[in-house]
Amino acid sequence: MAEEFLATEMDTAVRVVHLASSLCVKVQDKLRLPSSANGHVKSKDDDSPVTVADWGVQAIVSWVLAQAFGGQNLSIVAEEDSESLSKAESLGLLGAVSSAVNEALSEASKYGLPKPDKPLETTEILEAIGRCSSVGGPKGRHWVLDPVDGTLGFVRGDQYAVALALIENGKVLLGVLGCPNYPVKKECLSNGCNNQSGAAGSVTKGCVMYAKRGSGEAWMQPLTPGGYPESATILKVSSVDDPVLATVCEPVERANSNHLFTAGLTNSMGVRKQPMRVYSMVKYAAIACGDAEVFMKFAQSSYKEKIWDHAAGVVIVEEAGGVYHRANVFKAKVEAIGKLRFAKWVECES
Repeated sequence: MAEEFLATEMDTAVRVVHLASSLCVKVQDKLRLPSSANGHVKSKDDDSPVTVADWGVQAIVSWVLAQAFGGQNLSIVAEEDSESLSKAESLGLLGAVSSAVNEALSEASKYGLPKPDKPLETTEILEAIGRCSSVGGPKGRHWVLDPVDGTLGFVRGDQYAVALALIENGKVLLGVLGCPNYPVKKECLSNGCNNQSGAAGSVTKGCVMYAKRGSGEAWMQPLTPGGYPESATILKVSSVDDPVLATVCEPVERANSNHLFTAGLTNSMGVRKQPMRVYSMVKYAAIACGDAEVFMKFAQSSYKEKIWDHAAGVVIVEEAGGVYHRANVFKAKVEAIGKLRFAKWVECES
């Protein structure tokens, strides 16, 4: 596929994830205030949290993509729906979403994006969220969005990601990860990628990572308005190939990953460092920029993986020089693991 074919798609995706990440930063700041938290978080049927940021990001991404590529035939596969937000008891929550969306869109020009002529009505916001109800498929073009990957980390003030990918005929063409709490300095990851703050006025965290399939390049852009793409820097996976020196990423929640199995496996491979447990697709970010060497995830049998949990992260890691393997292939290749460059390995259950 010619480079020019995806130029507009890549540019729009990076800019809208950048804008959406700015919304998340503001909402997360409000969640730290006890008086605000109750009005910004709701529980889903599986007891996982969904926040103003989840719906707000979905509305912004949907609206911007519709402006750029037309809304009539736009296919967006995303995690949240507008049904629960449309109910009478969610009126206050809908108001908070509307406020967050319009505040963010009012600053769209700072990110090189068009802004609406006037604030969006709640009906328009619900329409934008509802536009993300495509079921996708093996044919055609589909945008895949996880508005806030790692919502539990988000509400706890920890790591999360805004993830957007473009898939065409079953192939991931591009991926963008907004990581608002990702630390600029590698040493800040030593406590499990916890949120870091620096001196007043200093930029110590936050970035957008992105890559296009087949380019052989992945990039990191600071999470500050303007400067894109001039201030972006190229990403490369770590050159560490000694298991003793390798850092392994895994999910924080035991419900999402079998920690005991992973520990036994990595120990047998010679890994000696304690695992770095991180929320969300930030684990892919850590691999892509060389802050960790391996990401393993062996989910519990009841846990179901979704396409939006991996699509953007996988293409970024691969274009940064990494390799992705499905877990159902892994067991047949245990003996070959020692021959793989440790710095280029991502493992995930199918």
